[in-house]
Amino acid sequence: MSDEILFQITKDKLETGMRGFPIGYCTTSFVDSQKGLFYMEKPVAELSFWDPIEVIYLLYHGKEGSPTEVELFGLELKKKAVCKTEVIEAIQKLPRQGHPMKLFCAAILILGMFEATGDYKEDCLNLIAKIPHLVAAVINHHAGWGATPNPVAHLGYMENFAAMLKVPGGNLAELTRAFNLFHILHLDHGGGNLSTFVGKAVASGLEDMFGSICSAMCALAGPRHGKANQDCLEFVLEVLEEVGENATSAEVEALIRNRLANNKLVFGFGHAVLRVEDPRAAVQYAFVKKNYPDHPLVKIALLLRVEGTKVLSENPKITDPHPNVDAISGTMLTAAGFSYPEYYTVLFGLARSVGIAIQIVYERCEARGGKGTPIIRPKYLFKRRDSV
Repeated sequence: MSDEILFQITKDKLETGMRGFPIGYCTTSFVDSQKGLFYMEKPVAELSFWDPIEVIYLLYHGKEGSPTEVELFGLELKKKAVCKTEVIEAIQKLPRQGHPMKLFCAAILILGMFEATGDYKEDCLNLIAKIPHLVAAVINHHAGWGATPNPVAHLGYMENFAAMLKVPGGNLAELTRAFNLFHILHLDHGGGNLSTFVGKAVASGLEDMFGSICSAMCALAGPRHGKANQDCLEFVLEVLEEVGENATSAEVEALIRNRLANNKLVFGFGHAVLRVEDPRAAVQYAFVKKNYPDHPLVKIALLLRVEGTKVLSENPKITDPHPNVDAISGTMLTAAGFSYPEYYTVLFGLARSVGIAIQIVYERCEARGGKGTPIIRPKYLFKRRDSV
C-alpha cells in the first residue's frame, strides 16, 4: 500500500468502526480479501502443520528460523514456562461463576502483578512462555478438574498445554494434534481486528504488557469477535439435533432456508475482509474429513459448508457467503475430544495473545525509529442525541 494514499473523512464514514482506515503498520501478518491470512509473506495454510514454536519464531523475529535457532528459542521459552506458585494459587481462589473469559482476563492481571518486569520485550517472551500454564490453570479451576501440573521440559509447546489440562478421558496425542492446528491458525490476524487494536491502544498509554493483553482479551470475549466459535458450535449442535447425523443435503438446505425466512441467524459464514472461503476453515475442513469423517458433527458441518454457501450466495447483499474459521473450529475440537465450547474463546485468547504481544513490542519499542507510537486519541464530533 502506498504511503501517499489519502482518505476524505465524510459524514458517511463516521460511526462505522473505523473500518478500512489505515492508522499504522502491522509487521507480523496481513489479510488479503482473495487469498486469506498471511504470517509475514507466508500463507497460513502453508504453516498450519509446522511446529507451533516455528510459527511463533517467525512472528516474533520476522523471519523463518533455522532448526538450531528454533530449538534455542524453544529452550528459552521452556526456561520461562512455569508460572510462579503465587499466580496459580491466586487463580484457584477466584470465583468460578460466569464465562471463563472473565476468569482468564483476571488471571492475566494476576500474572502481571507477580511476574511483570516493565520491559515490553522481556514481558512479551514471558507471556508467550507462561500463557499455556496460565490457561490450563484457568480451565482446570473453572471446570473443577483439579490442580494443574507444571509444564515439563520434554514436551512441546501445545503438547505441554494438552498434558496440563485435566480433560476427562482426553487422549494426549489427539488433543495435541488439534490444539496445534487451532493455535497456529489463531495466532495473529493483522493489526486492526478489535482485540489487537484494543491491546495496542491500551499499551499506547504505557500500560504494561499484561494489562494491555487483559484489555485485548476483554475485547475478544464478545460474540462479534472471539465468542463466535462457541456460538458456531452451538449452531452445528442445534442443526444436528434437528436433522440428525444422516441428514441429506436437501434437508440441510431446507433448514437454512427456513431459518433465514424466520429471521434466525446462520452462524459461521461471512468475514469482514475475505470474499472467499477462509483458508483457515479450508485447512480444518480437510483435517476433520481425514481424521474424523464419521463423527456426527463433522458430517453436519460439511453439509453446512456446501448448502450454506449455496443459499447465502443467492442474496446479492451478502458480500461473503463463505464459511469462516469459526464455522468448523469448534467441531474440530469436539471431534478431537475437547467437547467444552465454553472454553473455545479461551483457547482463541491463548493463541491470539501471542500475536498481540508481539505487535505491542513493535509499537512500543520499534515504531517511529524506536520512539514508539503516540497515545491513541481519535477525534469525536459533538452531536445532540435528539439531532437527525
